[in-house]
Formats: sequence, structure tokens, C-alpha cells
Amino acid sequence: MSSHACSGKYTRLIVFDMDSTLIDAETIDELAKAAGVGEEVAEITRRAMNGEMDYGEALRKRVLLLKGLSVKRAVEATMRIRYNPGAEELVRRVKSLGYITAMISGGFTLSADRVGEELGMDYVYSNELVVDRGVLTGEVRGPLLEHDSKMKVLMQIAKQEGVDYRRCIVIGDGANDIQLFKKAGYRIAFNSKPVLQKYADVVVEGNDLRKVIPIIEALDLAMTLDSSL
Repeated sequence: MSSHACSGKYTRLIVFDMDSTLIDAETIDELAKAAGVGEEVAEITRRAMNGEMDYGEALRKRVLLLKGLSVKRAVEATMRIRYNPGAEELVRRVKSLGYITAMISGGFTLSADRVGEELGMDYVYSNELVVDRGVLTGEVRGPLLEHDSKMKVLMQIAKQEGVDYRRCIVIGDGANDIQLFKKAGYRIAFNSKPVLQKYADVVVEGNDLRKVIPIIEALDLAMTLDSSL
């Protein structure tokens, strides 16, 4: 886990998922390909993101399959992952509107820290793959190990920043975002699995994050007018 406190106080918070939302891949699937267990891990990922198995169990099973992968090869695999179109533009726009930005990812620090820094996120939360002598041990630790972990981190950030979580915007794609969606004020299901869409206020198809910008601009205007009443 890493977190970066933002300077100053704002009135609103926006939370992004990372895998398949800001970036065009599931990090653990790319690591699995590098470890030679791609198909096995991808199937567990599919089931977990569709809500067919417990998130924590699925995470631990997948990470165990990565045991023995060198950190060097793991980093190389994450460096090949590209952003979804419009990721930089969307984050720049919400920051220009005065939002605190947070990326809460069930992915891993070896990818999330870089993505968060490149995009200028105020907060970055992710899990850490345990390493021993330059290779992955098959273990994982961190703040996002269970199905409701993202929701708890949202509440923590909101409290720290003095923001009403019911006015927070969240953007995600899979079943591990459900509890987060249940708490937040406005929910955007982006490039998402059907299991998440019923909890969303708006569903954005495809992987172009530029489609999200006018949604947030309209929402921001509505919230600004509402708070001025």
C-alpha cells in the first residue's frame, strides 16, 4: 500500500479502480502470462470479477500460482500494460474541477504506484506481492484483500479529508467494486461486468474514458448548484 496525502481541502472525492478501468488489462493476468499460468489465472479472474467466487479466495489462489516468478519479469510484464484511451485526460479534468483523486486497486504496488504517480493521483491504495530473494513467494499482503475492502478504504479517505462519502463519485468494472458502489453517492460502471451494472447510476460501454468526462462535468454542475441552495 502507498498513499499520498493531497494538499488543501476540497468538497468532493472521486475514486478510480485501476485494472480494466484506468489501464487496459488485469495486472494479475499479465503477471500470470509471464509465469506461464495465464489461462488458469485468467479463468479465476473471470469468475471473481463476475461475482462467481469470493474475491479474497480468488486473489489468494491466483497469487499462489505466481510463486517463483522473478520480480524483474513481473515488472517487465506490468510495463507493457497500456492506459485505456482518455485516462490522462479524465484525471486532468477532474483535478481541474477540484476533486481529490484516489485510485483504490486490488492490484499490486509494482504497477499501481507507477500508474498513480504518472496520473498524479492524490491517494493510491493497492496490495503488495511478497518477495524473497528477487522472486515472488506466492503470498500477498495489503489493505485490499476482501470483497468489501475498497468500501472501507473509501470511508477512511472520506473521513480523513472531511468529505461526505455520499457525495463521492466511483468508477469501476467488476464484482469487487460492488460494496464500493453501494456506499458512494454516484456510481459509474465503466467497461464493466454485468454483475456490477445493476448497482450503477450510469453504464459506459467500451474502454474510452473520454466518454466519462461529460458525465462528470454535468454531475459536478448539478452538485455545485445543489450545494449552493
